[in-house]
Amino acid sequence: MRFSLKALLSVVTAAGLWTLLPGGTFVFAGNEKEPQVLNVAHRGASAYAPEHTIPSYKLGDRMKGDYIEIDLQMTKDGHLIAMHDETLDRTTNGTGQVKDHTLAQIKELDAGSWFNETYPQYAKKKYAGLKVPTLDEVLAHFGSDKKYYIETKAPEVYPSMEEELLRILDKHGLTTKEKLENKNVLVQSFSQASLLKMYHLNPDVPLVQLFWYDTPGSITDGELEAVKRYAIGVGPNFQRIDREYVQQVRKHGLEIHPYTVNEKADMEKLIEWGVTGMFTNHPDRLHEVLRGKK
Repeated sequence: MRFSLKALLSVVTAAGLWTLLPGGTFVFAGNEKEPQVLNVAHRGASAYAPEHTIPSYKLGDRMKGDYIEIDLQMTKDGHLIAMHDETLDRTTNGTGQVKDHTLAQIKELDAGSWFNETYPQYAKKKYAGLKVPTLDEVLAHFGSDKKYYIETKAPEVYPSMEEELLRILDKHGLTTKEKLENKNVLVQSFSQASLLKMYHLNPDVPLVQLFWYDTPGSITDGELEAVKRYAIGVGPNFQRIDREYVQQVRKHGLEIHPYTVNEKADMEKLIEWGVTGMFTNHPDRLHEVLRGKK
């Protein structure tokens, strides 16, 4: 049976778009209908305002971020708060482990003055005295129509973190079929165990497996298929991946959201490679790059 090249291409593209290179080699080039490249405001617009505070999240939203990214830690009395570190020292005037402090104790701390001191070019008087928000407060402030990219940090330190996360998401109407299908919430973690726990608690919540590479990263077909059993995508550190890595992930039907991309040249390169989203402290820059691609 004889097939024209056009007919062959039409069969192959049922799984995605492939390009025929000179010499007869096919290269995967993404889906025929490219998904939107997601603009994830990393810890809010954290280049311009104190990370993981309401003003930072509001600024990220105004700068056209598609998602508000929230790292989670858990207090001594079981409240989920928005904070990157397991300790209070870097982003508040407190000291010690989050797990050793109650929410009331953490609410007494100043979560904004450090930013004014570290980044005087972006300092604002209103940042002094900002409070650490709880996840409940963030969701109540922005509502269920916004989109949230939530990370379970140090889940081995907080055994009930996943159950509490789902309880709060449910409280705010973010676990309905409509919200989950619309990906109003994405949950990410470096911990496969945490993501598998989330999957077993509610298999409809979209999950993303984070990776950190100290050297140029590679990932096997087997590893990607294993991730695909519970997650919709992966999130590697962008400095350690290349076009081949991105294409391999896409070939398996997974999304790829590298972190943390702050220079326009890097954003443009990753878009060319075929990423489906990225984290940035500068959501305004990524918005400008994406707008220029239209």
